[in-house]
Amino acid sequence: MAVTMNQTNLPVPASLPGDAQAELEAAAAVLEGVSLPMRLAGLVGGSVETLKRRLPGAVQRMLGEAVRRALETAMRTALRSNPSHNPTPLSGAWLHRGMLAASGVAGGALGLPGTLLELPISTTLLLRQVAAIAAEQGEDLSRPEVQAECLKVFALGGRDPADDDTESGYFALRIALAETLQGVVGRGLGALVPGFLGAVAARFGAPVAVKLSAQAAPVIGAAGGAAVNLAFLEHFRGIATAHFTIRRLERQHGPVLVRAAYETLRAPAMA
Repeated sequence: MAVTMNQTNLPVPASLPGDAQAELEAAAAVLEGVSLPMRLAGLVGGSVETLKRRLPGAVQRMLGEAVRRALETAMRTALRSNPSHNPTPLSGAWLHRGMLAASGVAGGALGLPGTLLELPISTTLLLRQVAAIAAEQGEDLSRPEVQAECLKVFALGGRDPADDDTESGYFALRIALAETLQGVVGRGLGALVPGFLGAVAARFGAPVAVKLSAQAAPVIGAAGGAAVNLAFLEHFRGIATAHFTIRRLERQHGPVLVRAAYETLRAPAMA
């Protein structure tokens, strides 16, 4: 005997609980919001492209390698020590704010050469903050795949305003970065360097180019350096919180449900 099912009796599709949906909405607002290059352009004046063109040609050509080296330095130092260790009475967030501001002042005061020297330091400080947020969201920092997720934040937060929205969305970028890690995760951080760091550096390079341009002028660059570094910190703290919140929600409610809910939130903005 054939079994028929009335359309009205079909099960209602599962949805996230109210508190999880609210967390997802807050995360999506950050991840799909204004790009860091555009924020920095507004901070120092001018358009993103104008600021990039201010950089000397030689610096533009070496930028990709400089960013890659900064990420390698950050990877070797920030992820191999306890990011929550803090020898001062200040909170970790305020300690990193002070250190990044001082780093920006020092780099900006020396113009472009100083800013290039300062880049690995500020990147390491940023990565320590990202790792601390990951730990707060229940991630195990001893796992290479979690360390890779920390590095991904630099790519997720480096979205270029010229990018195709369908290719630069949060999940599209996560998938693209995951493809560079196939067969690598589990073999230690050293194996991440060739393809994965190149992909992260390509994304992170857009806001770094604007940072270098903003800090290029001595004295003016000193004040701008502190402001730019603090803007970097707040932006990547927000991206890290959003990214690791979504990963926690995926562990709790399943990745398929979380992604479906996320894409539903994102659909109106793409219409």
